[in-house]
Amino acid sequence: MIPLDLPEPSPEAQAHSARLRELIAAEIRANRGAIAFSRYMELALYAPGFGYYSAGATKFGAAGDFVTAPELGGLFAACIAEATAPVLRRFKGEGCFLELGGGSGAFAAAVLPALAARNALPAGYWILEPSADLRERQRERLQAELDAGIFERVRWLDRLPDDDWNGVLFANEVLDALPTTRFVMSGGEVMEQSVCLHGEAFAFCERPADMLVSAAVRHVERSLGRAFADGYTSELLPQLPYWLDAVCGALAQGLVLFVDYGYPRREFYLAEREQGTLLCHYRHRVHADPFVLPGLQDITASVDFTAVAEAGQHAGLELAGYSSQAAFLLNNGLQQHVEAGPADAVGAHRRALEAKRLILPSEMGERFQVMGLARGVDCEDQFAFGDQSHRL
Repeated sequence: MIPLDLPEPSPEAQAHSARLRELIAAEIRANRGAIAFSRYMELALYAPGFGYYSAGATKFGAAGDFVTAPELGGLFAACIAEATAPVLRRFKGEGCFLELGGGSGAFAAAVLPALAARNALPAGYWILEPSADLRERQRERLQAELDAGIFERVRWLDRLPDDDWNGVLFANEVLDALPTTRFVMSGGEVMEQSVCLHGEAFAFCERPADMLVSAAVRHVERSLGRAFADGYTSELLPQLPYWLDAVCGALAQGLVLFVDYGYPRREFYLAEREQGTLLCHYRHRVHADPFVLPGLQDITASVDFTAVAEAGQHAGLELAGYSSQAAFLLNNGLQQHVEAGPADAVGAHRRALEAKRLILPSEMGERFQVMGLARGVDCEDQFAFGDQSHRL
């Protein structure tokens, strides 16, 4: 059943979703009637050929389901280039830039010329993109928009690098799409939210959490200095330390930048967020039902940035800084980039509107956060204005 306030998908899209629904239902039946919510989210987003990020529908921009910062224009990428150019120049043309999830290719198309203008072109620009469809779209866009000498530096990876490398790892809106564990407190015990079948419909059910999930919840409680009340429901990523270690393990020296929406732990687990932070995006509508239109909608959860800092420490990385997106962009040249933009009135107006969407508290400015993790390089200047590491 499609909620009345969501647009009706095409018959082809509904058929696609129905096939994914049956694939998930079959796995539920094969696993004694329930699968972890994290597994449901993994299938809904990444099942080969059917998941939201694996299939071919437009996801980004006005024609898709949501707008990311790179889709607004070139300001975001220009500021990221300003922040990362000193790191890349340190390696004298031998450093690389690894982007996790290339989206529509908008970020790469803007950041590479901006790095070239700062004499900081990476030896290789790597994109780790699991979706074959998105890879092809990125390739077509970058080949059309980049100079041939720059485009030849772009390479798509099938897996993370095995050999040690130096440079920058960048991830915009990646952490929020990691399959998340949902927990709920019951009688003082940690229960894990699973997905079962209620007739033909998906529904939440509960089962005792395993040792990994239970230990992760108890760690959060100790960090907060209080126990969760019965009925409190939220998300966490018990696998985050292992994921971050795998992602950054071969980075010998360099900077890791995560940009995403989220909070420090004490704000993430406020009492008023007793139902968690899970959200779904479909054609620029936001709702909280992950079981609607599987394969056609994005499913996300906010990021506990304290957990990211802890995972970075586990992986041998140092915290370079943590700030709002607004503070980070302003610290890395946003105002100068706005002033150096188009001279005509229409272009200047568009540039100003783009800047406002990036930094206003009512838009992306405070909702999105930036965290830097470093290994063997000093990147504190990139967070000199507005660093809020003390909130972690």
